[in-house]
Amino acid sequence: MSTDSPQSSQHSSLSKQTISVTRANRAIPVFDHSDKTNATRMPTYIRQALTEKTHFASTAASVHGNKLVTVCEEAHCPNRNECWNRGTATFMLLGDTCTRACGFCAVKTGQPEAVDTTEPQRIAQAVVEMGLDFIVLTSVNRDELPDGGAQIFADTYTALRKDNPAIGVEFLTPDFRACQEQAVEIILQAMDEAPYTGQPAAQLIWGHNIETVPSLYKEVRKGSKYERSLQLLHLAGKLEKVETKSSIILGLGETKDEVLQVMWDLRANNVSRIALGQYLRPTRFHLPVKEYLSLELFAEYEELAKELGFSWVKSGPMVRSSYHAED
Repeated sequence: MSTDSPQSSQHSSLSKQTISVTRANRAIPVFDHSDKTNATRMPTYIRQALTEKTHFASTAASVHGNKLVTVCEEAHCPNRNECWNRGTATFMLLGDTCTRACGFCAVKTGQPEAVDTTEPQRIAQAVVEMGLDFIVLTSVNRDELPDGGAQIFADTYTALRKDNPAIGVEFLTPDFRACQEQAVEIILQAMDEAPYTGQPAAQLIWGHNIETVPSLYKEVRKGSKYERSLQLLHLAGKLEKVETKSSIILGLGETKDEVLQVMWDLRANNVSRIALGQYLRPTRFHLPVKEYLSLELFAEYEELAKELGFSWVKSGPMVRSSYHAED
């Protein structure tokens, strides 16, 4: 694989994390930002309207019946009702425990359990039960694994393609901190061995979220590096029949100029899809909201992203990286 460097030079330090658990077995983050208040009250345009429950029960039955983990639940995603009612969910591979502790994320931190090699088949079974023709797969960070968990992504891809060679697949992967080239090779091999017969031409959408601007990485994304995330997107974006995608959460204290620089960096490193959404504090322990962006600013960011050449753009308060990913 090529080792060409991505076009940015921001860095951040790695920090070891631990975890504590309440009596109710509910994870409390290792950080505590509860003394910090949100900048203002949440605007009414961010609050979601209740939706009629259509496919929610069947989606839940497939997810829980196959003993699967979803980012919808673990990350307290505000769009879960809407997505599950539409009969779709974002499956989270490799368990529910992350080896990192990002200040914005509700997924618990700690020592993960052993890798469950039956997970790919259970994912494939749930996809058949739900009648999906497009699926998004993400995972926790598994920094303790030699391949960062890449083999489970590859095995799940193979299981899905075996059942339905035309199914649309999107990965939302970690940064594969110590094994990026190995991870890319593992996933590329799965793509080569599992023929794709669907449309459009992209065989895989490979997402990795940049999340925020470089100046906020030390507080927002402990254990991650802006440069490393760009490097993975750079490598993935050079693969044939792969489109790369990233996401930025806004309202953490970034400036407009910083957001524009991140968008430019993503385009300079082969990224063609972008999602921009409002950060919403999952618990009082997490980082506070510094700003609720106006609808006008989200619209402006959308136009700027299109001008920069992104082929797929979603920008709005409730947008998340896998929100309407099938569009």
